Amino acid sequence: MAHGGNLVKLGEPWSGVTVPLYDALAADYDRFVNWESRLAHELPFLERLFREHGVRRVLDAACGTGQHAMGLAWRGYQVVGTDLSASMVARARENALAGGVDVSFAVAGFGELTRLRSIASLAVEKGFEALLCLGNSLPHLLTQAAVADALADFAAVLRPGGVLVIQNRNFDRVWSERERFMGPQSYRGQDGEWLFVRFYDFHDATVTFNMLRLRRTEDGWAQDVQSTELRPVFRDGLKAALGATGFAEVAFFGGYDGSAFDPIRSSDLIAVATRE
Repeated sequence: MAHGGNLVKLGEPWSGVTVPLYDALAADYDRFVNWESRLAHELPFLERLFREHGVRRVLDAACGTGQHAMGLAWRGYQVVGTDLSASMVARARENALAGGVDVSFAVAGFGELTRLRSIASLAVEKGFEALLCLGNSLPHLLTQAAVADALADFAAVLRPGGVLVIQNRNFDRVWSERERFMGPQSYRGQDGEWLFVRFYDFHDATVTFNMLRLRRTEDGWAQDVQSTELRPVFRDGLKAALGATGFAEVAFFGGYDGSAFDPIRSSDLIAVATRE
């Protein structure tokens, strides 16, 4: 069982990289997401998979503020979290310290994960038994080659038989329907009131993901918009890329309820694959 203690700083191979949207969002991300509700919905799906695959050591790539990593650590898993945003990693470390959870966090982007073998703990040297890439993170890679490199990187840090879980938005539907807006999120607490509005601008082969943040002040609503480019990941393309980078037994789900993926109705595309 996880417990309080010193957090391991694994080194900062990407410490000079800035990720403007996520660096700016780090302070508000835990307001934007209702983590109690989200983890209660998502962790049972992950734990069922982990029991089936005998998982104890987990890498959460693109871990954000560390909430999935901490939730799993509390349930007895040995977890390392990585993210390209140094601000997100700093917030994750603060969250873990405040929660009294032992989780190691590192600043590392996709393609850099194999470096963890040489700078991290024995758990990494043995290889992870599961790797998570959640939160629509993979579409931030803007070429097919970059996606292939990332998947090869995932395979390199997983032990044979290890399980990979990727969760993206269902871009099969979003792209075909030009589904521009996502549901707004709100937060109200002793420290203030926020609204978060997410929407896409569509281009020939990519989309711009926009996050509008509004905070109520004494003078009205203050607003800020941050954006980043995404390259949609579709089911068939992801299946082919996984097969070409050493993954087998690929299964697709439409949500954390375990429902089958439906390109028209599903909100998510969740891929589960096993490293050969």
